[in-house]
Amino acid sequence: MIAKEKLSDSRVTSRVSIIVLILGIVFAAANLRAPITGVGPIIDTIRQDMGLSSTLAGMLTTIPLLAFAIISPIAPKIASRFGLETTIFGAMFLLTAGILLRYVTYIHTLFLGTALIGIAIAVCNVLLPGLVKQAFPEKVGLMTGTYSLSMNLWAAIASGVSIPISQGLGLGWQNALVCWIFLSIIAILFWIPQIRFSNRPGNSIKRSGPSLWHSSLAWKVALFMGLQSTVFYTVITWLPSILHSQGISHSAAGWLLSLTQFVSLPATFIVPILAARFSSQRGLVMIIVLCLIFGYIGLLSGITWLAPLFVMLIGIFLGAAFSLATMFFVLRTHNAQQAAELSGMAQSIGYLLAAIGPALFGFIHDITHSWTIPLVILCAGAVPLFIMGMEAGSAKYVTGDETK
Repeated sequence: MIAKEKLSDSRVTSRVSIIVLILGIVFAAANLRAPITGVGPIIDTIRQDMGLSSTLAGMLTTIPLLAFAIISPIAPKIASRFGLETTIFGAMFLLTAGILLRYVTYIHTLFLGTALIGIAIAVCNVLLPGLVKQAFPEKVGLMTGTYSLSMNLWAAIASGVSIPISQGLGLGWQNALVCWIFLSIIAILFWIPQIRFSNRPGNSIKRSGPSLWHSSLAWKVALFMGLQSTVFYTVITWLPSILHSQGISHSAAGWLLSLTQFVSLPATFIVPILAARFSSQRGLVMIIVLCLIFGYIGLLSGITWLAPLFVMLIGIFLGAAFSLATMFFVLRTHNAQQAAELSGMAQSIGYLLAAIGPALFGFIHDITHSWTIPLVILCAGAVPLFIMGMEAGSAKYVTGDETK
């Protein structure tokens, strides 16, 4: 009888505890893009209201990416000290503080809040894959797909409702940004019960073995993460401008960008489940990169009546590539410690590239006064993306023999 009581108290066998943990992961993931994607549609309003230059306004989206690059390698060390669950719980509090600071209409609080949001998201970005591998070792594909879907769904919602909230309802940009605090508060409530597990054996991230920075496979996973992140942020930033230059109205171009994000959602959920079924993911890499290439070629063709098809192909890549890159953190490692370290390394490199990509793409456009050459360069960039994906998708581990 005593043994049964102890068993029912275990998180692994307690249905309620498992449900609470799953909801905690889902709502934590919901916070990982919405506070950022909600800025873009109203950035001109913020710039005019706060008297910011275009460069400073652009920093509102660049600062989080730089925070991702800087904080990602540090996150596993923080988790090693405080435990996975406590660290994620603390990150949700930090995120809430950042959202509140952005609501205060001072330039320094606007940027400080943005920085805190970037730091908090970076920590959760890195640690969630390790937690999933630790808590759900037999369901990593399903859980990765679930939290990736939550992340991208709320990102799409945030970008879609920012203008209706700020202008349509007349609530202003401050309320359009602060409204997402409800997601962080819900996440905090679900993470409170998880704190008691943080100090249990195996629930902290501890370094073991050689550094993954010396692993060639880890670098290939990191570069795949970086290149797909560059594509994502470049497309999100410039796709409406490219479409408008081809004669599509601003409003229609905005809807096509939303279509791109919503089309990515099924791929975001399905691809991790498929990836977990196979020892090698090279076939998936080939399919999604072909979708990207055909989408690029379609944009280059300038056939506007087929633009929805072209952006849908790109959207499939965006959702599939992100979730597949996240799955590589789990599939190419032996344990939660390695998964968190690989996640930190890959996301540091990935978001550094992502911070450079949109600016470089715009710079090339300014020089050439055309979107053709930038698109050709993006199309050519699919080649190293494909090569890194094929290597990262091979049936290997990042340390030791590196062969399954």
